[in-house]
Amino acid sequence: MKRTRRDFVKISLAAGSAVFLPLGFGLKKAAAQVPGGTFNLSNLPKYMTQLFVPPAMPTSGPSYYEIAVRQFAQQILPAGLPKTTVWGYGSVNHPASFHYPTCSIEATNNQPIRVKWINGLMDANRDYLPHLLPVDPTLHWANPPGGVSGRDTKPPYVSTPGLYTGPVPLVPHLHGAHVTDESDGYPEAWFLPSSRNIPAGYATEGTFYNRFKRSFKRNYGGDWPDGAAIFRYGNDQPATGLWFHDHTLGMTRLNVYAGPTGHYLIRGGSQDLPSGVLPGPAPTVSASAADRFYEIPLLFQDRSFNGDGSLFYPDSREFFDGIAGPYIPTSDLPPAWNPEFFANTMVVNGNTWPYLQVEPRRYRFRMVNGCNSRFLVLKVVTNPLAPRPASPALPMWQIGADGGFLKTPAQQAKLLMAPSERADIVVDFTNLPEGTSLYLINEGPDEPFGGGVAGTDFPAADPSTTGQVMKFVVGRLRSRDTSVQPSELNLPRPTRIERPQVTRRLSLNEVMSEYPGFDGPAMALLGTMDAAGNPVPEHWTNPISENPRPGVPEIWEFHNFTEDAHPVHVHQVQFEVLERQSMDGSEARKPEASETGRKDTVISYPGEITRVKLQFDIKGLFVWHCHILEHEDNEMMRPIIVDEP
Repeated sequence: MKRTRRDFVKISLAAGSAVFLPLGFGLKKAAAQVPGGTFNLSNLPKYMTQLFVPPAMPTSGPSYYEIAVRQFAQQILPAGLPKTTVWGYGSVNHPASFHYPTCSIEATNNQPIRVKWINGLMDANRDYLPHLLPVDPTLHWANPPGGVSGRDTKPPYVSTPGLYTGPVPLVPHLHGAHVTDESDGYPEAWFLPSSRNIPAGYATEGTFYNRFKRSFKRNYGGDWPDGAAIFRYGNDQPATGLWFHDHTLGMTRLNVYAGPTGHYLIRGGSQDLPSGVLPGPAPTVSASAADRFYEIPLLFQDRSFNGDGSLFYPDSREFFDGIAGPYIPTSDLPPAWNPEFFANTMVVNGNTWPYLQVEPRRYRFRMVNGCNSRFLVLKVVTNPLAPRPASPALPMWQIGADGGFLKTPAQQAKLLMAPSERADIVVDFTNLPEGTSLYLINEGPDEPFGGGVAGTDFPAADPSTTGQVMKFVVGRLRSRDTSVQPSELNLPRPTRIERPQVTRRLSLNEVMSEYPGFDGPAMALLGTMDAAGNPVPEHWTNPISENPRPGVPEIWEFHNFTEDAHPVHVHQVQFEVLERQSMDGSEARKPEASETGRKDTVISYPGEITRVKLQFDIKGLFVWHCHILEHEDNEMMRPIIVDEP
């Protein structure tokens, strides 16, 4: 999305680049870049593929999993069209479990599990597999070719390099988990596959891998083998839906886009509901397409494809705003990184525009927005091509969010989901005639989201492509529904966070290019605020400024000086959203109905201060970042150190 330099006021940085802040918030955005890919969408029919319902992940021993990432071909496009080469997680002891997205890990409150995460991106000869997508080596990234002395750095170049084609670093992150730092998936704790042909001089693991390996062995016992890491999840948090994905420094956007993702569902404990109150059952380990389940995980992602079925992701900055160079080192623009990417199809549970046959009864959907950059505004409607905004046909009852149940059920005509947010939803199809067709549509934009209403504040997604998500077809009732109507649910109350003792004033900043004639963003930064109320942007490698004490409640204020909304994710904690307030000092507004439960990701709107209350209780090294993955990969992430003073 192009912006002119006159729309911004410059704030200099010590590093020599500059932050440009918009002179007026809510500026009209330019039209979104037409998504790429060579696949002819007119040849892509919708609602031909039955929704894949992920079964539960099989174990490799009592409370133990061995899960690898592997490369394989999957039918993501409808049958008869080419398969797509992707990556996916799966149990190494159960080859049929490899899928994009993978099986859901079913966990029980306060019953720990261990997972051996294996980087299996090798061929049959144990030679490493290169990335499926274009890797820009000019970012501050994992950088295995830099060796031990140069890993996890932004390499110096005397000329613009080509794309990286070496072995792929991975490190998994269980998003929303309450864990020690050894098991959090720190971006500099990545590891390469244990392949036979790693080039000489390459670093085979990230800067913090061995530190966490030693710490894990000391605290929990067990050694990490080459090409893998063992993480422990205590599951000492309320019943909720989490998800796992890669978190490698400077490569998260590409690794996630390639496919490895999955649901992680914690059940039981005092903050769960008794069996039978909500629609169920959920899929089991032995689930098949013929089984009937009334609790269903849904992972939403946007993807583009080439004519041969392969994934498309841009390999040049020129795709974003037409800037064809010069790039780093002549200018400050990376050659292949795009500030955002919006693909041209919607994929649910690993298939484009699937359908789900439902009975005339209530269903529970465990939703995840797994898109790289796209905000979703979801509705259930009768006509998928209706003018936007469309009239909803059925409400969605939201009963939970990132960290567990809401305070009370919230009836939603439309559901806003930022990247990485989760929503626990009940939809009631009761009394609908057999043969009724309904559609889940998306009214979020095909461009960066800044808040507001579709059709008024921004153009809705293309109704013929990314404005459609999936189809529901009502069949006959096969079993009696004994679940409670969502309006009558008595949800467990979230635990209370005590009165805060510290307030941290933090900033979200966009860095515009300093190269003469360029008018596009070069990166995004998080930072702090000075005493005068000015932002102080910080790079990933700057000294750590977020140093909370364990057990001490704090308020974090996110001051958004950019033109776009950002989903801000804080590791280790589930926080309480307090309020939002315009930077002009106007009256604060309360959280949305969807935000009354605990959250680990919050939408920070442009020109506003978003306040959350949180409390860290595990010492260690963690991160907070924007969950627009293209932003996270180019400096919009900062470390957190939790320790005593």
